[in-house]
Amino acid sequence: MGIFRLLPLLMLLVTAMPQSARGETRKIYNLCKIPHPSDLATPWDCRMIRSRETVEQLFGDRWLDILRFNRIDRRHLNAGVSIKVPRNLDDIAGFSPLPESYPDAAMDEKFILVDLSEQFLGAYEFGELVFSFPIASGNRKNRTPVGDFQVTAFNRRHESTLYKIEKTLIPYPMHYGLRFFVNQAGVAFWIHGRDLPGFPGSHGCVGLYDEEMQQKFYRYSRDPKLQDSRTLYEWAIGSAEDSGEFTRLKHGPKVRVIGRSPL
Repeated sequence: MGIFRLLPLLMLLVTAMPQSARGETRKIYNLCKIPHPSDLATPWDCRMIRSRETVEQLFGDRWLDILRFNRIDRRHLNAGVSIKVPRNLDDIAGFSPLPESYPDAAMDEKFILVDLSEQFLGAYEFGELVFSFPIASGNRKNRTPVGDFQVTAFNRRHESTLYKIEKTLIPYPMHYGLRFFVNQAGVAFWIHGRDLPGFPGSHGCVGLYDEEMQQKFYRYSRDPKLQDSRTLYEWAIGSAEDSGEFTRLKHGPKVRVIGRSPL
């Protein structure tokens, strides 16, 4: 009878425990099996990363193009992971699968396009692409909402109220956050910095490179270079005063989310 008396307490403890960011625990080692529409435009071969190999050593000054092509960051590109390697690296110089012009944004000073099928985000000014970045969106169990939205708030040091860094009590960092949607249940969806594992791994938010965060919380890397989240954040808020706290934004950039996650 003792175990039955303990069941209500055990259930309470389980529900009270902080949830880990599942994007950290799920692992997909073969990125060659993750399809993107633009893959068909570039002949590539599948290559497994071996022990002690780094993307910089393997691909020289094209290392960033390789990361962008595989939608992955340096911390996750380790031994045992298979990636797509174009037969001609010149084919992916400055890689971006998004259109250079987007007519629907021609009247907008700032417009953000998120293509879930491509796992890429583009920033447009009056319909012309000014920069684009790989992303990690929600998967099929935790979908990123599709439709037309708008950035309504920002927070340079936002953090999750629901999820923790795996195996810690530290709230998952969502730095350089741009809020673009709040659903009927009150759940907010953000574009923010995170790690990119090479596949859709978020709970519905749109994640961008943030090696500054990874250095602080994961001790990787010693030389942070990939800061797409900060670039988009500063572009999006423009001249708005940034106190470092949650701030509402009037007339923020429009956000359009299209496509379907490959996983």
